[in-house]
Amino acid sequence: MSRRLLFALLLLATFRARAENLSIAAAANFTGPLEALTAEFKKRNPSTKVTVATGASGSLIAQIKNGAPYDVFLSADLEYPQALVGSGEAEASSLFTFAFGRLVLWTTRPSVQLASVAEAVRDPMVQKIAIANPDTAPYGRAARQVLGDLGVWADAFPKLVLGENITQTAQFVETGNADLGFVSLSVVLAPKLREKGRWLDVPARLHAPLAHGAVLTRRGAKSTAGKQFLEFLRTPAAKLILESFGYAVP
Repeated sequence: MSRRLLFALLLLATFRARAENLSIAAAANFTGPLEALTAEFKKRNPSTKVTVATGASGSLIAQIKNGAPYDVFLSADLEYPQALVGSGEAEASSLFTFAFGRLVLWTTRPSVQLASVAEAVRDPMVQKIAIANPDTAPYGRAARQVLGDLGVWADAFPKLVLGENITQTAQFVETGNADLGFVSLSVVLAPKLREKGRWLDVPARLHAPLAHGAVLTRRGAKSTAGKQFLEFLRTPAAKLILESFGYAVP
């Protein structure tokens, strides 16, 4: 075997040894930002293969507890990752708040008025209002809190259409299967929907803060790539991406 071939084989073996897979589970509202974040992360870590699964935070935590092979969990709240830490399924020292989300009321129907949340909910022309399932999706929980605090829960309840997660909730509005819906600002600022419809910012004082938590799972605590991704989330580059999708950053 020639020296040149031997050297090439050694380089290939080294690359394979250094290459690592990274599996991320993220709340559905984070789909658009995560595409941008993982693209930037892979520029900095070209040998890392990244796979992503998105869904309602509550559904993802159930998957992790049942053994789903995720290294990093990005939740739309802090309660779910804290629950993983409490059950021994995540690394306590890795948990931190990486962003704060914003809830908006969004419609694609020109006839729907968005003067205020209460007026829009009570509008007789509004027959269907989409929200994410409050039992599993933090943004759905926030929407329910807003409707209760404004005293319009009774008006809204007969009109509610529940999405499994915030992505499906937005689809109901986009396709016209709901007249309006409570979704995350990051969803309506995503390239696919940026030019569609109108939205009303829901005052943050009407619901608990939508603090988004990042944590390494028990499996991820052993992953170099998982640790690198959480470190990347703290960088100025990552924060700029988050802010471009309407998030506030710590």
